Amino acid sequence: MSFEFASRAAQGTRNYQEDTAEVRAAGGGVVAVLADGMGGHVGGALASGLACKFFLHAFSQSAEPVPARLVEALELANAAIAAGTAEDRKLRGMGCTIVGIALQPDPDRIEWVSVGDSPLYLVRRNGTIVRLNEDHSLAPEIDRLAETGRISWEEARTHPQRHVLRAALTGTELDMVDRSPQPLALEPGDVVVLASDGIHTLPEADIARLAAAATPDAAAGSLLAAVEAAGEPYQDNTTVVVVRVGGP
Repeated sequence: MSFEFASRAAQGTRNYQEDTAEVRAAGGGVVAVLADGMGGHVGGALASGLACKFFLHAFSQSAEPVPARLVEALELANAAIAAGTAEDRKLRGMGCTIVGIALQPDPDRIEWVSVGDSPLYLVRRNGTIVRLNEDHSLAPEIDRLAETGRISWEEARTHPQRHVLRAALTGTELDMVDRSPQPLALEPGDVVVLASDGIHTLPEADIARLAAAATPDAAAGSLLAAVEAAGEPYQDNTTVVVVRVGGP
């Protein structure tokens, strides 16, 4: 099997970019990490950049099994943010969400770790889409209010606290971490999409359809073009990493 990948980013209506993403081939597979910064132009961009840099470094240097390597990488990324805020008091409060994945060959499989609300999607070759990681924003709690009839679905969709984070990398103790319970098998034609929360402008059905483009680069470009075309007046930064599982 083989893996093809691409990454693209857009600022949306903001005049700065707080997202960072890195993806690279590793041992016949792929390692990717995406972080969505918070703390303004300087702090958010620095936090996401530090997190991705140290995550990849830690993962590449570790000799532990993949699940342990992912956790080590997450912890080092968090420690890097702690060190950054300790060095400069003006950066206190900076942080980021993060999602990191490891795709391995023979047999093809994916494992992940994440904190925050940046989604990780698996688009199967039959067009079905599933979010793999947990959403650490208030959105799931608000949706549960709608499911029980305490608020309407329209109120849930437009709730002002919908995107408030319950967890993020801020250099402090990590209370909420989502990890793959076991390696998830992949098949030729499957597509993995990491994204910052700007992608939520698109319905999941559209994400699945656009991810099926001829190449990962075309898919990434189509996803960002669709976000822009939606015309959201307060569109957040949007970054995507697209990885496709190839055949023998």
